[in-house]
Amino acid sequence: MIVALLNQKGGVGKTTLALNLAGEWAKRGKRVTLIDADPQGSALDWSEARNWEGLPRLFGVVGLACDTLHREAPELAQSTDHVVIDGPPRVAGLMRSALLAADLDLIPVQPSPLDGWASAEMLALVNEARIYRPQLIARFVLNRCGARTMIARDTAEALSENDPPVLARTIGQRVAFASAAQFGRLVGELEKDTPGAREIAALASEIDRLGIERSGL
Repeated sequence: MIVALLNQKGGVGKTTLALNLAGEWAKRGKRVTLIDADPQGSALDWSEARNWEGLPRLFGVVGLACDTLHREAPELAQSTDHVVIDGPPRVAGLMRSALLAADLDLIPVQPSPLDGWASAEMLALVNEARIYRPQLIARFVLNRCGARTMIARDTAEALSENDPPVLARTIGQRVAFASAAQFGRLVGELEKDTPGAREIAALASEIDRLGIERSGL
């Protein structure tokens, strides 16, 4: 399965989700490759920090910030169980290529009306990609949610009326994610059974239950 985390809006936590989902699947015994398709290279920086800290490699990280992802990602998928694409903001050509490669498009949004409005551009790209890949599945995922905030509930309700729908599992606004990333770690490696680690595990399980299988163009 190829999972692309994409949103035209920056700062929604795509890299954090991509890294931690890849790590969770690797922990479950899956062969995982993460493609850093963001020209900023944050996932590659995380991988270098991990190497510097002498931590074991959990999954491969490769830099492919180019509009040939729809050809190169499926080749990587032949030797792995999951390919996770950390996509760029505001690079339409790269996003189109990632969508053509993906089996599942995850659209991270923060609990804010602004994020909901900004998603319209992303949905237009998804609909465009479905002309060529009608089997492409897309889901919103609420990220960086404050605990029990009304705005998070309102955003979830607003997104539930859309196609694509929103995943039931949400990820909280937690300092632990940034603290872990600074030293090339995943949130579950700081301490066992933390709220952040449980949220990532629940999100990965929800995605697994979608039963998505790899399909070609």
